[in-house]
Amino acid sequence: MGSGASPLSPDVMEFLRVCFGCPVIEGYGMTETSCVISIMEDGDNLTGHVGSPNPACGKHVGSPNPSVHEIKLVDVPEMNYTSEDQPYPRGEICVRGPIVFQGYYKDHVHMREVIDDDGWLHTGDIGLWLPGGGRLRIIDRKKNIFKLAQGEYIAPEKIENVYAKCRFVSQCFIYGDSFNSCLVAVVSVDPDVMNDWAASEGIKYEDLGQLCNDRRARAAVLADMDAAGREAQLRGFEFAKAVTLVLESFTLENGLLTPTFKIKRPQAKAYFAKAISDMYTELSTSDPTP
Repeated sequence: MGSGASPLSPDVMEFLRVCFGCPVIEGYGMTETSCVISIMEDGDNLTGHVGSPNPACGKHVGSPNPSVHEIKLVDVPEMNYTSEDQPYPRGEICVRGPIVFQGYYKDHVHMREVIDDDGWLHTGDIGLWLPGGGRLRIIDRKKNIFKLAQGEYIAPEKIENVYAKCRFVSQCFIYGDSFNSCLVAVVSVDPDVMNDWAASEGIKYEDLGQLCNDRRARAAVLADMDAAGREAQLRGFEFAKAVTLVLESFTLENGLLTPTFKIKRPQAKAYFAKAISDMYTELSTSDPTP
């Protein structure tokens, strides 16, 4: 059984292996690289990585006898990732070789943004090399990073993946900008979990929309998100300081997701503009310390 697109957590992979009684492997790739960049080998029982380079990519840069088809990690100093990091080299994953596409149709500007003068495709993903066999682990995302007012860089997708583990959270959109010093979140909630929580707390409500607007509900969801953030060792400025709860899912139909089910950030910012403005207004009149 193979998995791609979104990363599998180690516990989910172990669960699948036990349930189906078969090998479960994970790979990493993108449309611009003819899909597969790296993939786990048969018999590899280590979890938490996406395997070794696809033979079409050859060796990773720095390994013995690298071929002309390569994968390398490029320093991202603004996020404190470098190829000299210890114990594991870290950086943006770049790919060069015959699997890399020739360019976007009639879009040379975009193509120049992702392929440099030496032919390296910059994936926007942050990875590290694990020892033994050149296994690659995806740890972060460079694209979509933004800066807060105090100068800290934020990778929202990393934070959204942490909050996605919360029981209340079905989907999460993290927002911040250079005019504000903290993050806010819009959470599409799990209706069943919300109903169960309200019943356990003895909270009466007419409909779920009313419950989502209840301060007690927002506080409970934010507390659960804070707990997940502490477990994942998020830094202080990476915690959302306010949350808006919505029933509507982020979908292709409402224009909030791409065909690969990633959040369209400019569209989400516009869609939830009032909620974002209201959260920052509320934070400006209260103590945002978690």
